[in-house]
Amino acid sequence: MPQKNALLVSPEFPTSYWGYQHALEFVDKKSVMPPLGLLTVAGMFPEEGFNLRLVDMNVDPLTDADIEWADAVFTSTMIVQQQSLIDVAARCKEAGTPVVAGGPHPTSFSDELEHVDHLVLGEVENSFADFLSDWQQGTAQRIYDVPPKPNVSDAPVPRYDLLNMEAYDSMASQFSRGCPFDCEFCDITKLFGRVPRTKDSVQMLAEFDTLYELGWRGGLFLVDDNFIG
Repeated sequence: MPQKNALLVSPEFPTSYWGYQHALEFVDKKSVMPPLGLLTVAGMFPEEGFNLRLVDMNVDPLTDADIEWADAVFTSTMIVQQQSLIDVAARCKEAGTPVVAGGPHPTSFSDELEHVDHLVLGEVENSFADFLSDWQQGTAQRIYDVPPKPNVSDAPVPRYDLLNMEAYDSMASQFSRGCPFDCEFCDITKLFGRVPRTKDSVQMLAEFDTLYELGWRGGLFLVDDNFIG
């Protein structure tokens, strides 16, 4: 079976709270932290059969050559990135490159994303391998959604090696998913559910060791929404 080229794209944050554009000028960095969701998904690709590249549009522009190289473009977005996702999808459609979308925004608004080809919703540890298998065989479905929440310990070590680390103010890691509360401004319970689930110490140390071995000596941001939930 021929190699597939998978381009992982993190759409751009507009100038906003989430973009931190003005604050980043003071520390001479391009982005606060890397797209952890995409890096985690990158770790779910088998070691053989796929060529991976990552473009964080908050660090580097997405070029036409990037899109032409790809057999598919994989995105993960929050709601604030939706316009950039629409723009990326339009460029990919013009080039004939399918778009696979996941993350908080597609999970909450899947019925509004007719401009993407495939949706992998929610936590994808239990569904992404099925999508990849179907994609390789040319039988990929429009929507993949597996309701049962996965064991967080099944999550792979994120592919930090795909990053230009010097562009970021800090690295990111996740210890837990899920929150028992119901804040009206937050969609985390829709994505991760209400029962907190945690990684074990071995898994966390593996992530920290990976960052250290790659030469990272800066800050580390734990992205947990409710660390003591």
